[in-house]
Amino acid sequence: MNSSLKDKLAVLPEKPGCYLMKNKDGDIIYVGKAKVLKNRVRSYFTGSHDGKTQLLVSEIADFEYIVVSSAIEALILECNLIKQHNPRYNVMLKDDKTYPYIKITNEKHPRLEITRKVVKDKARYFGPYANAGAASEVKKLLDRLYPLRKCKTLPKQVCLYYHLGQCLAPCVHEVPAEENQRLVEEICRFLDGGHEEVKRELTEKMLQAAENMEFERAKELRDQIRSIEAVMEKQKVTFTDTVDRDIIGFAVDKGWMCVQIFYMRQGKMIERETTSFPYYGDEAEDFMSYVTQFYYDKQNALPKEILLPEQSEPELLAEWLGVKVYAPKRGKKRELVQMASENARIALQEKFALMSKDDARTIQAVHNLGHVLGIGTPHRIEAFDNSNIQGTEPVSAMVVFTDGRPDKKEYRKFKIKSVEGPDDYGAMREVIRRRYTRLLKENQPLPDLIVIDGGKGQISAAMDVLENELGLYIPVCGLAKDEKHRTAQLLYGDPPEPVELRRDSYEFYLLQRIQDEVHRFAITFHRQARSKTMLSSRLDEIPGVGEKRRKLLFQHFGSLKKMREATVEDFRQIGIGDKLAREIIRHLRQMET
Repeated sequence: MNSSLKDKLAVLPEKPGCYLMKNKDGDIIYVGKAKVLKNRVRSYFTGSHDGKTQLLVSEIADFEYIVVSSAIEALILECNLIKQHNPRYNVMLKDDKTYPYIKITNEKHPRLEITRKVVKDKARYFGPYANAGAASEVKKLLDRLYPLRKCKTLPKQVCLYYHLGQCLAPCVHEVPAEENQRLVEEICRFLDGGHEEVKRELTEKMLQAAENMEFERAKELRDQIRSIEAVMEKQKVTFTDTVDRDIIGFAVDKGWMCVQIFYMRQGKMIERETTSFPYYGDEAEDFMSYVTQFYYDKQNALPKEILLPEQSEPELLAEWLGVKVYAPKRGKKRELVQMASENARIALQEKFALMSKDDARTIQAVHNLGHVLGIGTPHRIEAFDNSNIQGTEPVSAMVVFTDGRPDKKEYRKFKIKSVEGPDDYGAMREVIRRRYTRLLKENQPLPDLIVIDGGKGQISAAMDVLENELGLYIPVCGLAKDEKHRTAQLLYGDPPEPVELRRDSYEFYLLQRIQDEVHRFAITFHRQARSKTMLSSRLDEIPGVGEKRRKLLFQHFGSLKKMREATVEDFRQIGIGDKLAREIIRHLRQMET
């Protein structure tokens, strides 16, 4: 197995979906489904397999996947993909059969039937249903509940269904069109999601039958309920309207945008296209710019309908292309757009995970970064970030990257001691002073590059301490963010100035990783420190509660909430008198209000 396959296997999501195996020529040779993509796809490359599977695995050079929201969607999407690509290693679903639909015919006296083909005959179609047996059972239930005609050809006399109350016998009796329409609307309401009421009625009958010891009847009702549950599970990868549509979603992260396009043809999702690129402006505007360019050369092969996310501008695109373009706000179509956006988000995560696992490019990025800054290769990079809320509980954190990889055992936390109020420059001075004074005293190796999560002020503060107080000349750069809190610029020099660095370069991605990691580490430390202070200060304000009693209280109760809800008797168990117990409860309840 090549290294790129190993890396992709390591970042597979734990979600349901379909996977497409490809050979060295990029041809799709197998399509499969999975309840958990990570487990299923990885299983091909571990353990022993039969001859056919071994042959398949030997040809796999790459794979891609589509994430869906349920196993039933994966099942139906797999069927669509197999019929579209006809992979050589797929045996099932290659024939002309498809999953069944429940159909209400468009006739003077409509009837229900099970069909596997959707045609434009003005009939009403519901499905497809992955469980054909359950679909058949639901159809039988509907036949009993709603007495539409049963015979394909009207006989000359009434049949058994009429005597059972399951048919209005239009062969003999005059059935008003309004009555047929009423029955059709009730069936449509049932199949469109109004089946819950029928389920409740059947459940009540089942419980009553069981209570009356009519167990066969109860079992029959239970099976009907299970059939309804199986057949009515929602899926959105196939529509019965046979419309060609494109579904487009996008996601953004670390200055990159990923656009995911699902192609639905004849109402069936058959393919997807994924594109990732760095973006520089407003995300919604750049997304619409991409979509416009995408359709610029495709106006002769446009779908009838294009679905976009809510934050887009469908009206302009619709006017230009002359097709329906809109951003659905509810229903299955909105869920489809959300599914496209979720797949785009996962594709970005995979991209970044693969980038971080690419050792050769990471080492090259470290070398290139040193070249851009005009220094040697920065094998050891130390990065700093401050965290506080309006100056309260100020802390700082440092992370270390060795040859482009996080070196977590070298991470350090700092509680700011000499600075009061929101003073980032003062906090940066203190931390740089403490860190490198200690390294000098202990004769520890110094970093090749210091990265400051901040702008010109923080960089200048750090350089002033290093050069004027400690006599150290370590290269210092800063990472400034834009108004949307994205990494925007690399600052370096004296005075600090922007350095040209391509957004889609590995060097830029390395700096983003460093900035994200030090920010995460600082925020986590700040939350911990603030939480401890809040807990201790609330109890420390109570006369008679010192450090030992505070520890005892938390060991026994576990949280302030449980202390508030406790009774005086609960405090006696740990040797606290009634008077002090009442004071603790009163104080904590007052603070809550």
